[in-house]
Amino acid sequence: MALGMFINYVDRGNLATVGPVLQDQLHLSSTELGSLFSAFFVTYVLGMVPGGWLADRYGAKRVLGTGAAIWSVATLLTGFASGFISLFSLRLVLGLGETAAFPSISKLIATSIERTKIGLANGVIGCAYLIGPAVGTTLGGILLAHLGWRAVFIVLGALSLLWLLPWSRVILSERGLSDAEASTSGAGPGLRQILRQRALWGAAVGSFAGSYGYYAMLAWLPTYLVKARGMSIEHMIAIAASGFAINAVSALIFGWLIDRWVRLGRSPTLVWKTPMGIGSMVGIAATIGFATLPLNGCIACLCLFMVLSGCTSVGYFAIPQLFAGPSAAARFVGISNMCGNIAGIIAPALTGFLVDASGAYWPAFIFIGLVYLLGVVGWVIILPRVEPIRWTGLLQTELIGTARA
Repeated sequence: MALGMFINYVDRGNLATVGPVLQDQLHLSSTELGSLFSAFFVTYVLGMVPGGWLADRYGAKRVLGTGAAIWSVATLLTGFASGFISLFSLRLVLGLGETAAFPSISKLIATSIERTKIGLANGVIGCAYLIGPAVGTTLGGILLAHLGWRAVFIVLGALSLLWLLPWSRVILSERGLSDAEASTSGAGPGLRQILRQRALWGAAVGSFAGSYGYYAMLAWLPTYLVKARGMSIEHMIAIAASGFAINAVSALIFGWLIDRWVRLGRSPTLVWKTPMGIGSMVGIAATIGFATLPLNGCIACLCLFMVLSGCTSVGYFAIPQLFAGPSAAARFVGISNMCGNIAGIIAPALTGFLVDASGAYWPAFIFIGLVYLLGVVGWVIILPRVEPIRWTGLLQTELIGTARA
């Protein structure tokens, strides 16, 4: 699963790596480039809830494999795109394929991993998908420099398809990941019950804030460093890749620490909510400093941003998994992740619009900082005590109420 998520984020981030060259060669405005970044998230968001339902209904392993095939082919075909329309269409297909990833993986983690190890499990997955942009930026930059932007998509898309070989063995082998998911297929709470949960909306608001900052950075960091900070392509690749690597290592370390604190008897509510709230508050200062300070200060703020983004990324999925449990994890995460990834539609396109409108990048990054205020609201104020939801008790209460009516 970790390898699959690594590939997932390499493929979705390729466009950002080639952005400066692609924009010049195809004569795209910043608004058009931002629209291409955002196109991915249109289908990604719309398909997230159906993806969770499919994982619950037909098995997370099969749904994840099907999604990987779709997004890999879309990546490969992007190398043959001839203009804005074809690029936009393939970004839509890429987003549709990637909707399978997080709901399916959350289902498999919730049914296969002990609750006291769920932080590390998500840390491993988080490290994998967060290191994806670092490796993708580096490898994509090398391909870009020697073979051009089309080779980035063709080569990496073809390599992505190879993941289906080991995953097909996981699907077919009883020695693969636990099929405890089968016992929960078709069971658990209904959609109406899930939508009534305060925990769902706290996680959704918090995820939106963090995702806005991360996706804006993922999309625009290479172009910003080259065009606003005057870096060469080589220098940009080194800085961006280092930042994403810090991001990934932070997720792994934080996931391990969370589990350790819980096993030492600390309150899960305190252990999970405190760093999510602090991360949101510090994110405000980090993004504003990134855009307004001199170059050394900009790089320092980028490192701080990546550390905190990596730490909080673990909670985006572990917290909903803890609330939902095996019977509802795929749909619960599908809904919260859908809400969070609405930011992916807005952030890249709005950033491009603000750059074109103002002639500068700093207004867009200051706005990113302000969005982080929503993270404090979601993770600290709306999110209730972190503990499993008793779906059976809620169902019985609902049935009693219906009978009385």
